[in-house]
Amino acid sequence: MRPRKGSKAICSRCHQPARGYDQLVERRFEFIPFWGFLVFLLYSMRRVDCRRCQAVVVEEVPWADGKRTLTKAYMLFLARWARRLSWKETAEAFRTSRDKVFDAVEHVVTWGLEHRVLGQIDAIGVDEIQYAKGHKYLTLVYQIDLGVTRLLWVGKERTIESFQGFFTAMRKDVISKIVFVCSDMWEPYLKLIRKNCSEALHILDRFHIVANMNKALDNVRAEETSRMRREGRAPILRKSRWLLLRRSENLGADQHFRLRDLLRYNLKTVRAYLLKEAFQQLWEYNSPAWAGKFLDEWCHQTMRSRIEPMKKIARSLRNHRELILNYFRAQKLLSSGVVEGLNNKAKVTMRKSYGFRTYRVLELALYHSLGKLPEPDSTHDFF
Repeated sequence: MRPRKGSKAICSRCHQPARGYDQLVERRFEFIPFWGFLVFLLYSMRRVDCRRCQAVVVEEVPWADGKRTLTKAYMLFLARWARRLSWKETAEAFRTSRDKVFDAVEHVVTWGLEHRVLGQIDAIGVDEIQYAKGHKYLTLVYQIDLGVTRLLWVGKERTIESFQGFFTAMRKDVISKIVFVCSDMWEPYLKLIRKNCSEALHILDRFHIVANMNKALDNVRAEETSRMRREGRAPILRKSRWLLLRRSENLGADQHFRLRDLLRYNLKTVRAYLLKEAFQQLWEYNSPAWAGKFLDEWCHQTMRSRIEPMKKIARSLRNHRELILNYFRAQKLLSSGVVEGLNNKAKVTMRKSYGFRTYRVLELALYHSLGKLPEPDSTHDFF
């Protein structure tokens, strides 16, 4: 490739034509392969003596960005395929390296974050996922409006400072207009949400409430099984874990018969199971007032059960009563189910970017797949 005769080079700093200074050695830019053949653009970059910038700099060219060896079109092409395939498969399919796929995704994500329009955000969901061994977590904040679901922000670790970074990164006018917030019962989340989104309706995570209750039931079962074994009693509760943790409508015919036989015994595990199943009726209410009455009655009954793990759950529900009832005040339109679904997509995305284990790579991969970011303009589409 050669520059057009008589044309002036463009300064890469101020993006204006400038006087020529000299010419560098020929560089090679990798373009999109055609019919299995690798394509390269060869061009000798010019340097300009820019009076506005008062510096000698390399010219700006429309097909490349900075010192990257890939053309903009090829980076966009690789980034789109990296959203469909794993990064390793993308590199193998187009006979390039995973590092170049990373560069392509980084370029597209960086451009998208700089040009994305946040607009009106009515509802957000906050959760964390583990991305490596050793209790290494990512804090994820999603937009979960009825018509729009996307990743807004990724934070390293599950800390107060990490979550505060979201409120610092977002504009104050965006934060002030948030109407609903979904999160779990982790106290630092609750404090920061009260501080920064005091006018928003805070809805507690229904998924984690049920998960905590299942964990309490499993603790009761394990403790009672161990005690019965020490006392030399028949192993009634043996292999009953998933029988008790699954919802009754998800059990098979044989499991229904076994559960019916198990419920005849006067065991702590059976009483805890009945309390857990009775609690599911809460989600069938539509009125916050009636839901509150049911919750109070369930907590009162549980506190008299003398089953300590279930009593601990009841105390927690009493402490967060108003936040739980916000689910009904929001007319049951929003819940953490959307957040859990996006978390599953995030885990799939992390598996697709295997081979890279740094936080920066995971951050780019998540934004690329779940952020719904705008893409740079391209003269041609190669799909």
